[in-house]
Amino acid sequence: MLHNQDFDVVVIGGGPGGSATAGLLAQQGHNVLVLEKEKFPRYHIGESLITGSMPTIEALGLRDRLDKMGYVRKYGGTLMWGRNQGAWDFRFTEASEYEYTFQVRRADFDSVLMARARELGALVIEEAAVQDVLFEGERAVGVRFQRKGDAEVTTVNSKLVVDASGQQHLLARKLDLIEYHQDLRNIAVWAYFQNCNRYSGTRWGDTLTENRPKGWFWFIPLSDSTVSIGYVTPIDEYKKTGRSLEELHASELAAADEITSLVGPATRVSGYRTIKDWSYTCKKFYGPGWALVGDAAAFIDPLLSTGVGLTLRGALGLSETAHLALSDPDQEVALYERYETNYREFLGSLLEFIRFFYDRTKSKEDYWDAAQQAIDLRRLRPRKIDFARMLSGVSGMRDIFDGPLALKAFRDSDTQDLLDTRAG
Repeated sequence: MLHNQDFDVVVIGGGPGGSATAGLLAQQGHNVLVLEKEKFPRYHIGESLITGSMPTIEALGLRDRLDKMGYVRKYGGTLMWGRNQGAWDFRFTEASEYEYTFQVRRADFDSVLMARARELGALVIEEAAVQDVLFEGERAVGVRFQRKGDAEVTTVNSKLVVDASGQQHLLARKLDLIEYHQDLRNIAVWAYFQNCNRYSGTRWGDTLTENRPKGWFWFIPLSDSTVSIGYVTPIDEYKKTGRSLEELHASELAAADEITSLVGPATRVSGYRTIKDWSYTCKKFYGPGWALVGDAAAFIDPLLSTGVGLTLRGALGLSETAHLALSDPDQEVALYERYETNYREFLGSLLEFIRFFYDRTKSKEDYWDAAQQAIDLRRLRPRKIDFARMLSGVSGMRDIFDGPLALKAFRDSDTQDLLDTRAG
C-alpha cells in the first residue's frame, strides 16, 4: 500500500521531463515516485531532437541504446527561409561536440526514457491521475492521486513535488502562473507520408523547415520510411482562410517549393492531426517544496525543434539542483533561484531569436548576426557557428546548468551572495 508513504520526490508526468528527472534523481539514491496518467506507449508529437538533448541522454546511460534502435540520425537542418536565397543548411559539428542526434517516434522514445527511470530505481505508476498537490502553508508536501480502476484515492508525502505534466501544467494552473506570449499563437496540422524523396549524405536525416507566405512547413524523416509533414500558421491567419485545416495543409503543400520536390511520389499514409501551439512562460519555476520542468514551466514555439531538447536540459538542471537541495536543505532557496535564473536566461535568448527569425524578409546572414548578438556578445566565434549553436541548443550563454562540479562550486562560493541579494 502506498497510502501516506513518504518519498523524497514525487514527479507528476512520465514524459521526457518527468522520466529524465526521476531517473537522474533515483540514480543519486533518492526515493522517487512517478505518476503518469496515461498508459505507455502513447502517441506524441515533437519527433525532432537537437544535440542539446544529448548530455541528458548520456547522463541517463542511453546513448548506445538509442544508437542501436535504428533511429534516423540527424546531423543538422535544412532551411528554405528568408528572402529568396534557395535552400541553405547547417551542421551540428559546426557548433557542438555531438555530430548528430536523432529523429524519433515519440511513443518509442518516451517509453525508453520511462523504462530507464524504472531501471535506475524510480517507482513509476501509469494510469494514475493526480487530483491535487497538497500544501501545508506555502510548502508542497505531497499529492493526491487515483489509479485507473481504483475506487479509493491515494495520498503520498514528499519533500519535493516536480510538475512535469506538460501542457496540462497542473501546478501552474493551480497557482495561476501561466503567462501566454500572444504574438506566438499558432495552430499546427500534420500527417505522415511514405516514399518521399530524401536528401543525400549527412543531409539525409535533416529536418527541412520551409517558409510560406502565411506560415511554415516541417519535414521530419523517420526510420520506417515515413516522414512527418506539418504546417504551422497563426490562428488569426487560419481563421481568415475559411478552409478546414486539412484543406489548408493540402493546398499549402501543393504550392510549396523545396518540400514539394521531396514529397513528389509520396502517399499520405495517415489521417491529419492538429494542435494549438500557444507559447507561454510561467511566472515562477519553483516554490517551497515544488518545481516545474519542461512544458510545465514553459513552451516555446516549435519553429526550431527545441521542445524535447529544452525539456531534457531542464531535467538535467533540475535533477542536479534537487539532489543538492535535498542533501543540504539550508541551500534550497539559492539553488532553485539559480535553476530558475539560468532556465529563464536560456528561454529568453531562444524566444528573442525566434521572434526575429519569424521575419522572413531577412537574409541568412541577418539570422546569423541575430544569433551571434543573442549568445556571443564578444564575437568570439564566426556568426554562422553561433547560428548553429543556437539551433543545436548549446548556446554560448550560461546553460541551464553546467554539471555537478559547477554546482558544487556555486554552492561553495555563490550561495550566500544570492541569499543576500534576495534578502536585500
